[in-house]
Amino acid sequence: MNAIQIKNVTKQYKDVTALDDVSFSFEYGKIYGFLGRNGAGKSTLINIIANRIFADNGEILIDGIPVKENMKIHEKVFCMSEVDLYDTSLKIKEHFKWINRFYDSFNIEKAFEIAEKFNLDTSKRYKALSKGYQSIFKLTVALALNVPYVIFDEPVLGLDANHRELFYDLLLKDYESNERTIILATHLIEEVANIIEEVVLIDKGKVMLQDNVGSLLEMGYSISGLAHEVDAYCVDKNVIGYDELGNLKIAYVLGEKAPLPKIGNLSLSAMNLQKLFVKLTEKGGN
Repeated sequence: MNAIQIKNVTKQYKDVTALDDVSFSFEYGKIYGFLGRNGAGKSTLINIIANRIFADNGEILIDGIPVKENMKIHEKVFCMSEVDLYDTSLKIKEHFKWINRFYDSFNIEKAFEIAEKFNLDTSKRYKALSKGYQSIFKLTVALALNVPYVIFDEPVLGLDANHRELFYDLLLKDYESNERTIILATHLIEEVANIIEEVVLIDKGKVMLQDNVGSLLEMGYSISGLAHEVDAYCVDKNVIGYDELGNLKIAYVLGEKAPLPKIGNLSLSAMNLQKLFVKLTEKGGN
C-alpha cells in the first residue's frame, strides 16, 4: 500500500469542527508541505496520525494497517511537534539512550553526529536548553530515526536562520540517501517552497487542494496595472484575491494565462507559493 491514508476523518471539540470528513493520502517517497492557518486542523490531524488523540469518525491507515491504538505502526511513523513529551530532568544523551531502547530504527551514533553539527550540548538537561535548542533536540531525534514516515509539525520554531538552513540541508541529504515520506507542517512557506514536492492545503477542517508544487505554480499568476484595466481583464477569470493601492490593483488568478490586451499597461507575473496560500485562505481563520 505504501501510504498514509486518511479516510473520512472527523474531529469535533465542543462546538468547533476541527476536521470535517477529511479524506486524502500521503504517498510514500515524497516530501510534502502540509499547509494551513492556525486553527485549520493541521495539528489535530497530525495528533490523530501520531495516536495522541482519536478521531470521532473515520480512520487512518499506514501501509494498510489501522493506526488507532496499534503498536504495529510504532516503527512506521514518527511525529516531531511543539508538545513536550520528554522528561525535562534527563540529560540529552540519556534521552538518546532511552529512545534507542524504545525504537529499533533509532541510530544513536547519527543522533550524536547531528547534535554536534548543531552544537547541541548532550550533557545538558532538557529543561536547561533554550526553546531553540529544545527544538533542535527534537529535530535531531526525528532525523536519526529510520522510519518510513516522518512528520515535522512547525519544525523550526525558535531556530535562528543558520540553524534553519542547517536543518533543511540535513533533511534533504537524508532524503537523498534514505528515501521516505517527509511531511512538513509549517507557516514558513517560502522557506520550504524549494524543498517540498507536493502541497496539501487545509482550511477550516477541510482539504482545499492537493497538488504538485510545479503544477500549482503554473496554474497561478498575478496581473497588475490600473484598477479598471485589471477588472476588465479579469471578467471571466477565476480570481482568488486582490491587492489594491490607490488606483493600482493586483489580481491573483488561477487558470491558464490569457494573452494581455494590446491596449493598456497590464503586466503579468508568476505567483509564488506563499501568495497562493495567503489568497486561498485569507477569507477565513485568524
